[in-house]
Amino acid sequence: MTAIPRLVGMVHLIPLPGSPRYDGSMGAVLDRATSDAAALAAAGFPALLVENFGDAPFRGDHSDSETVAAMTLAVAAVRETTRLPLGVNVLRNDALSALAIAVVTGCEFMRVNVLSGTMYTDQGPIVGKADELMRRRAALGQVEVWADVMVKHATPPPGLDVARAAEDTVLRSLADAVIVSGSGTGAEPGMDDLRAVRAAVPKETRLVIGSGATAANLGRLLEIADTVIVGSSLRADGDPARPVDSNRAAALVEAARTHGLV
Repeated sequence: MTAIPRLVGMVHLIPLPGSPRYDGSMGAVLDRATSDAAALAAAGFPALLVENFGDAPFRGDHSDSETVAAMTLAVAAVRETTRLPLGVNVLRNDALSALAIAVVTGCEFMRVNVLSGTMYTDQGPIVGKADELMRRRAALGQVEVWADVMVKHATPPPGLDVARAAEDTVLRSLADAVIVSGSGTGAEPGMDDLRAVRAAVPKETRLVIGSGATAANLGRLLEIADTVIVGSSLRADGDPARPVDSNRAAALVEAARTHGLV
């Protein structure tokens, strides 16, 4: 399997067929996906992650068939455009479809928001399905699974702390990497949470920043984390719905080089 780089740029898909804000043009979806991917690659991002960001309000853990079909086309188009290591995330938590898309399109990794336990979200309670996912992965192919710990835009059950959640995600649910984010899209994770997760999981487990990374705070985050996923700060005004801003992307990569991330 290809080694996945430590800096990952987000390709936020615009609304897909079946979602409330879809404008009727799959061509527009593919054009935005490939143009954003090309801009990130040109800026020097060594890996990308594709997700259906524009599909809010999201399904909980089972996407519609048209969503899966559209995402497969989009991921394949991004793969053809850049040839970079690639991941996929099917929001809100359709891990089985993400795995299927990853296997079919040759992705190196996938992201799942809730792999272990339960989180209370705007889609209602979401329950992790690590047993199904890991059995399916064993049958289909060794795609890396990157799993959020206490994912953003969600509330954990009473009594659950981030260290215990991280430990269960790796040791009992078999995640290859754990992702720590802030409270919402574009929010920086707390340093105490990062330290607690780093202490709770094996040293060889990749610790990933899932939101809030900027050129300014990258060095501080990398004192604890191994890998950074960047999305909102690469867009004009930090708006995750807008196209990639080439200048912002280049500035982030330059900061990443300064800190040895690429």
